[in-house]
Amino acid sequence: MSALPLSFLRAGPPPPKVALLPDALFFTRSVAVTADAKPAEAATQVELALEAVSPFPLAQLYYGWFWTPGAERAFVFAAYRRRFTGEQTAAWDGAELVLPAFVAALGAKVEPATTVVLQSPEGLTAVHWETPAAPSKVIFRAIEPEATAEDRTAVRDELLRAFDGSKRVIELTASLAPQPARSDREIVFRSGDFESRLPVSVAAAIDVRDKGDLAALRNARRRDVVLWRVALGCAAALMVLCVGELALFGGAQWQKVRSNQFKTQKPLVDKIENTFQLANRIEELATKRLLPLEMVTQLVGEKNERIPPEIQFTRVQADTSRGLYTVFVEGKTSNPTQVNAYENTLKAVPACQSVEAKFSQLSGDKATFTLTVTFKPEALKPTGAAVVSTP
Repeated sequence: MSALPLSFLRAGPPPPKVALLPDALFFTRSVAVTADAKPAEAATQVELALEAVSPFPLAQLYYGWFWTPGAERAFVFAAYRRRFTGEQTAAWDGAELVLPAFVAALGAKVEPATTVVLQSPEGLTAVHWETPAAPSKVIFRAIEPEATAEDRTAVRDELLRAFDGSKRVIELTASLAPQPARSDREIVFRSGDFESRLPVSVAAAIDVRDKGDLAALRNARRRDVVLWRVALGCAAALMVLCVGELALFGGAQWQKVRSNQFKTQKPLVDKIENTFQLANRIEELATKRLLPLEMVTQLVGEKNERIPPEIQFTRVQADTSRGLYTVFVEGKTSNPTQVNAYENTLKAVPACQSVEAKFSQLSGDKATFTLTVTFKPEALKPTGAAVVSTP
């Protein structure tokens, strides 16, 4: 099954280029370090201890050490530089880490009294931890290429006896190889189910090359990590842009389908709307019509009780410009004060929505006026009419 398209985004930084050197070329020691030492102080103490036990000055050694802050012991490994040929050292060019093969296992989480057995073409290497902080001893035994399986088993048993009883033995059938890490703060080695995670903070110490030359290499590593993060950000941004483009394209296609559907259905919708408007018009003609007699009845009352005797209507007309429920009245009176009283009377009628009276001419006790009355639509009911049926 192929990897998921975004799996590379979760894989972490690519594994560093590591040169693993033969364990047979290195001698090892466990040296004391003060518990509260800082990294620089621990480095000084380790180098002084190494100078004391080595027959060669430090300038003639490829050396390194494994130490974690707070630990009271560090594990030192060193080799005489002349034991490496020019071809071997030339192969280190471009390597981000150069260390003995067994050092790749020192980042494993192990229990006390654990021994890890590493196999190589040259022989077997046994790494023993008395405490989980750092290994206490590393022993290498050479094995001839033509050795039988029984010979290799005998060498293995001899190595295990040298550690005075290991509670747990882990045998690795394949060499440890660098793997992609979850972050740029660690270096991961794996062989089968066995995993070792070395903090980047110890990389400078475990690298056996000249310590002065390692600063430039660390700067190059930091540059590569920054470039990797930039490339990862660009890839994520490109992915977002691609998703946005696909979303825009899909939206345009969806809008096109909707537009075509609208054009297809528009004639049918227009026909339905026209039919609906025609039906409403027919209903208005059938049920909503002028009711002049009913409006006049509301103006004067059922028994002319609302209109004062001094007021006479000279003209009554439905005002259709304002709808079906407005009536316009012209009248005259011999008592102008009754016009205002009549207006107030009509305003109190529940069926009236608005009433407006205006004098058009005033002469002594006589006056002419206009009256505009708008009724509430639901208040006017048509009077009963005879229904004539034809045989």
